[in-house]
Amino acid sequence: MEITASTQNDITVLALQGRLDGLASPQLEQRLDALVAAGTRKVVLDCAALNYVSSAGLRVFLGGAKKLKSAGGRAAFAALTPPVHEVFELSGFLEVLAVHPSAAAAAASLA
Repeated sequence: MEITASTQNDITVLALQGRLDGLASPQLEQRLDALVAAGTRKVVLDCAALNYVSSAGLRVFLGGAKKLKSAGGRAAFAALTPPVHEVFELSGFLEVLAVHPSAAAAAASLA
């Protein structure tokens, strides 16, 4: 999996590409932990190029959102591909995480 970071105002956008599975999830978890430790409070996870997410990936998504919330911040998820959307739906994550149709809409929700 590849993670590309960009910053727009005070919002960090992490564009995720590939597969978020048991092998890749520690990389994303470390990246989110480092952002929170550095004082980042608004994160968009852009899933437009993410074609698979495992239960380990879901755990990182939920844990990252909780860490941001505990630090006074928020996470928003954007542009879920059909396979990732299905996993979010089946796991109930559509009800507990902020999901938006695009990165721009997700960023606007955090502004």
